[in-house]
Amino acid sequence: MGETVTRRRTRQIHVGPVKIGGDAPITVQSMTCTDTRDVDATIDQIRRLENAGCEIVRVAVPDMEAAKAITEIKRKIAIPLIADIHFDYRLAINAIRNGADCIRINPGNIKKDKIRDIVNEAKARDISIRIGINSGSLEKDILAGHGAPTASALVESALRNIEFFEDMNFRSIKVSLKASDVPAMIEANRAISAATDYPLHLGVTEAGSLVNSAIKSSIGIGTLLGEGIGDTIRVSISGDPVGEVGVAYGILRALGIRRVGPDIISCPTCGRCEIDLFKLVEEVEKRLAGVKEYFKVALMGCVVNGPGEAAEADIGIAGGRKFGFLFKKGEIVRKITEEEFVDALMDEIHAMIKENNSR
Repeated sequence: MGETVTRRRTRQIHVGPVKIGGDAPITVQSMTCTDTRDVDATIDQIRRLENAGCEIVRVAVPDMEAAKAITEIKRKIAIPLIADIHFDYRLAINAIRNGADCIRINPGNIKKDKIRDIVNEAKARDISIRIGINSGSLEKDILAGHGAPTASALVESALRNIEFFEDMNFRSIKVSLKASDVPAMIEANRAISAATDYPLHLGVTEAGSLVNSAIKSSIGIGTLLGEGIGDTIRVSISGDPVGEVGVAYGILRALGIRRVGPDIISCPTCGRCEIDLFKLVEEVEKRLAGVKEYFKVALMGCVVNGPGEAAEADIGIAGGRKFGFLFKKGEIVRKITEEEFVDALMDEIHAMIKENNSR
């Protein structure tokens, strides 16, 4: 299925071989939480992110050792790498020279004359730059003028910096306006979307734990995507970043924008439920982690809505008292015991994926 949302048309740039903006798919990004100087740990985490479906990864570059590590990390990963830079422009220069596919800078904490040096290096290497505007690190004069990190303050900073880059004849940029306040993030991105055609990176910064982040990101990112705004997204979660990828794809699936990974439907359970649905859902989610093919799985705990929901899915189980019916494309495959649920379901899913891939 194609996109059901009409997207705002933006200019297209590239991060390594991945296109951002224009008619390119909305990409899913994440950021490592490892010490970039620990090359092995960083590579291991990036590979887990790759397996989960992450398409672009960002790493922190706090010093020259971390900038140097980019060379080895790049050799052992498959997705483009963005170097995240604060304060010291020399870190950006070295990260570019060591193979970073893109630089993320916060213009609020790097002097303008030093940004010129970064831009000249990016031009020479034909890489893109993300202008990262955050509510927590706005330019002092803009913050003073607005009295707080409001949406209009974020937009003013973004427009100022876009103009600065354009004056240097550099347009391979994407822009992010992030805040921990969801309404401010939405308002700021609506305004910048109306003011410029550069691709936008969407995210709610400092969103918190998995549940809080999923809620804030679904509202913030989801609202904007539903309006056709946004070209690449990152869900920020405190903890293992692999969880970010699943939430991001869940937002895209829910809006009908991209079908990547299984869509698991399960009932909230009630007194009619006669199987251990919580355990079933948890085990199925675990065993389907990293699967990139799209299909709909229904896991239903009773005979009221279960058969109908399962019949509407590509595959599913409608439970009864210690047994259930395995459905596939609306047809009952067979009756199975509760102990057989997961293995029987996974066997059918693997067979379905194999059949689809052989077409």
